[in-house]
Amino acid sequence: MTDKQASRTAVLVCQGRAVGDGRMAPGRFSDPVAVQLLRSEERSEVEHARTESAPSGWRDRLGYEMLTATATVLVTRTVVIDDAVRAARNSQLVVLGAGLDARAWRMTELSDVAVFEVDHPASQQDKRERADGLEPVAKSLTYVPVDFGRDALGAALAGAGHDSAVATTWVWEGVLPYLTQPEVDSTLAVVAGRSAPGSRLIATYPVPYRLSGMGRRAMRVYSALSGAQNPLRHERHVSAWTPEQMHTLLVAQGFSVTANEKLADTARELSVPARAESRFYGLGCAVVADRPAS
Repeated sequence: MTDKQASRTAVLVCQGRAVGDGRMAPGRFSDPVAVQLLRSEERSEVEHARTESAPSGWRDRLGYEMLTATATVLVTRTVVIDDAVRAARNSQLVVLGAGLDARAWRMTELSDVAVFEVDHPASQQDKRERADGLEPVAKSLTYVPVDFGRDALGAALAGAGHDSAVATTWVWEGVLPYLTQPEVDSTLAVVAGRSAPGSRLIATYPVPYRLSGMGRRAMRVYSALSGAQNPLRHERHVSAWTPEQMHTLLVAQGFSVTANEKLADTARELSVPARAESRFYGLGCAVVADRPAS
């Protein structure tokens, strides 16, 4: 992502949640706010993807299949993250790389929770414009603009009012594949340093997969054929981890790994139609790690 561009991946993620709302994992997943964060042309694409039958035209069919696969990923990982957030019951929630995340507006369980959304300034400005007029259900919502390649995350959080002496739930969803190992290490060190006993980190991450590049190539082909902008153009996947590597990484920072699950297994449990190609769009793993109470 460049300095002047808001994240297009954030829009795709939001569209995926909007496609899945009320249609996938009923009773476990709901995000009626997602569609409200989309612009008219983005909503139109969601409406087409929510139809019961796939369109016949090849261009519309490509968009339909892409958003359906995206919804599979987003519904599955959202259920895992939301359940872990509810179970933690911490009074602070930090969403790293928030994008168009709607938890502060849709999760009534956050009514007594201070929410901090951390993101690139350009993406955050876009988010604020889209959310204008929407009333959060969280106790408070604070935007924390951070350019992760230049700004100090810890100082930014401290300046925004995050209390490192109070247990925090951290959500790191869909961000790790875009970070180099040094960037992951430095961010995790800040998270660990600001995590009081009882804090929880919830992260999704991709696993090494020899065909993972096919999804990104498919996205480029779809964008070229349809004339649409490729949402992944400026956001390259640069890293992946095995569950064992992720476990080691978190334990080294003082966390205890509570769960480290394959999202494909979760999709099956939820009866979400996760086809094999969904792995190309990010259906990797989710890890929940806790800072032991003293």
